[in-house]
Amino acid sequence: MGERLRGQVALITGASQGIGAAIARRFAAEGAHVAICARRADVLAGVAEGIRSAGGSASHEALDVGDDAALAAFVTGTAKAQGRLDIVVNNAPSVTYGAITDMTIENFRRDFRVNVDAAFVTTREAFRIMLPARRGSIVNIASINGLLAMTGMSAYGAAKAALIHFTRCAAIEAAPAGVRVNVIAPGVINTPATEAGFAGPGADWGRRIAAAVPLRRFGEAAEIAGAALFLASDESSYVTGTCLSADGGKTAELFIPPP
Repeated sequence: MGERLRGQVALITGASQGIGAAIARRFAAEGAHVAICARRADVLAGVAEGIRSAGGSASHEALDVGDDAALAAFVTGTAKAQGRLDIVVNNAPSVTYGAITDMTIENFRRDFRVNVDAAFVTTREAFRIMLPARRGSIVNIASINGLLAMTGMSAYGAAKAALIHFTRCAAIEAAPAGVRVNVIAPGVINTPATEAGFAGPGADWGRRIAAAVPLRRFGEAAEIAGAALFLASDESSYVTGTCLSADGGKTAELFIPPP
């Protein structure tokens, strides 16, 4: 067990698996009480129980972050139950893949509702607690799809780009009160969702994508959790409004095929 978040309360959305679950475990190991939410009640309960079994402190609530009222109540309820709210991690994703000509407006809006609207709701409720207290850190999880364009990812990419800019706006608004807001843009990370996408016929595609990353591999959820810990903790006390790319160098490289 570490001490970097000792006594703090961290709220994490989309924490039933992958990056969200890894962040919850890491924050709990550093001494925070973690309040986690996701849609799948049984899986979410397992994550919370695993944290408690490891000596950490966790509470959980099954909800859809697309439900504005339920999400707002989760934020305010967590702060009331724990007596404080120090950290919020907006991680819950929605990914719609498809050509623009084939996409419904409902699917396009769903990506914005989960990736952007939910972050707005949690940030608004958190600010009402954090700004008067003059402390707090919000970490948003975006994607390199919000920095680079990819065929078939117009809804997801546009939503993550909006999340990155919302982060900057929120950071400037909260800075006078000492509250920080930052965003992480992960590349391809080994999670149950990506593993399913690269299984079977997709395996060769996955290998080619990994080979195109300068570090020649996908990232691990624990590595994103480490980045989130840095941004959430006092170790980054002078960092706000920053987009941290955690992508194995992908966005740093201008790829030109060799002659």
